[in-house]
Order: sequence, then structure tokens, then C-alpha cells
Amino acid sequence: MRITLFAVGRLKAGPEKDLASRYLDRFAKAGPAVGLELAKLVEVQESRASNADTRKREEAGVLEKALPEGGILVLLDERGKTLDSQAFSDAIGRYRDNGKRDMMLAIGGADGLDPELRAKADLVLNLGTMTWPHQLVRILIAEQLYRAVTILSGHPYHRV
Repeated sequence: MRITLFAVGRLKAGPEKDLASRYLDRFAKAGPAVGLELAKLVEVQESRASNADTRKREEAGVLEKALPEGGILVLLDERGKTLDSQAFSDAIGRYRDNGKRDMMLAIGGADGLDPELRAKADLVLNLGTMTWPHQLVRILIAEQLYRAVTILSGHPYHRV
């Protein structure tokens, strides 16, 4: 299963970008052994529309164009479910085992996600009840993707 990480906003050079890249590289190297591959990282500019609702709609439109047909859409949103690492790994494994070819994990813009897009998502996750800057969210989800691969492969990286 090919996994795309979609993000509204671009990471500038620096420690956040380096750390996110390190975990995505680990995922890309370890994933094929368990049937997962990093398809790509899609970074798009934030909408410049004058109001939040329009910005969210425009960003959702760009995201939907990037989602492969029939792909699983996983959104990161404060209104989503909280999963532990094992449950996140299990969900990825189930989608893979059910023959899904593509999955996109999406980090919305500063205004959040369009409600219509959220309604279309296969899974909406939150990373806890605190608000996180987008740079840290990228690092957190990249690490969780790598952790999911290690869980699925039985590697000892994940310890409970």
C-alpha cells in the first residue's frame, strides 16, 4: 500500500524538517518488508482567501485532487479519534490487508479542515487534546508511520 503524507504549508529548512525527514526515510526503508511504501510528501501553500471557511474549502479541493482514486483518506483533526500506536498500526494493517492500494494522511491548514472533507474521510484522528504546531504534527505522524511499520514487522522499536 502506498502512503502519501499531505500537508498544507511547507516546512522550512531546520531541525523540524530534518527530524520529519529522518522518520519518513526510516519508514521508506522499512515499509516495503511489510507491504507499505512512502509514495510521496505533498506540501501545498495555504490558501490566501480572505476568510477561514473559503480557505478551508480551497485547501480541501487541493487535497481531494491529490488523493488517488479509491484511496483511503485519514485526516488529522482535533475532532478525531484518539488511537494508541498499536491501534494506529492495526488500522494501517487492516487497510493494507483489505487490498487498499493507496492511503493519504493529511495535515490541514492553520484554520483546520473543511467539514465536508471531514465527513468524507475514512478515518479522522487526533494526536491528543492539546493544540500542536504543524511542524510538530508532521514529525509526530512521520514517527508514528515508522512505529507502525516496526509494530507490523515485530521489530522491538515499539515497547509498551
